[in-house]
Amino acid sequence: MTFWDSSALTPLCVSEADSSLREMQFRADPRIFVWYGTRVEIESALIRKKREGLLDQRSEAEVRRKLAILELGWVEVAPTRQVRDRSLRLLRTHPLRSADAFQLAAALVACGERPAGSGFRTGDIRLRIAAEAEGFAAS
Repeated sequence: MTFWDSSALTPLCVSEADSSLREMQFRADPRIFVWYGTRVEIESALIRKKREGLLDQRSEAEVRRKLAILELGWVEVAPTRQVRDRSLRLLRTHPLRSADAFQLAAALVACGERPAGSGFRTGDIRLRIAAEAEGFAAS
């Protein structure tokens, strides 16, 4: 199982510094697990890029097409009480923002609380460190 947070998924849709790495990781393991709020986080990133003039109308259409294809194939972890409770523990244990705690909690729930052998893709260093501390192979 490989969990992808929004900072790792966005480069699959929009050209960024780590797009090549993320494309290589996706080709190696195309099954993507995500948190319930991931689509909203990616939308936020896309709108921010558009406002900053980094995404024109034609590029935006292509990005949205890529995102729709990814979304059709990913497995989404629902916002359950278990995810919320795990998020609260993670906030007390690691220096995470609330959205990152939800991401990591969803990954833990997705792997049945057994992260050994599971991957965690993120572009956020704090989240990567926390995921590794929880037992994921993070990158």
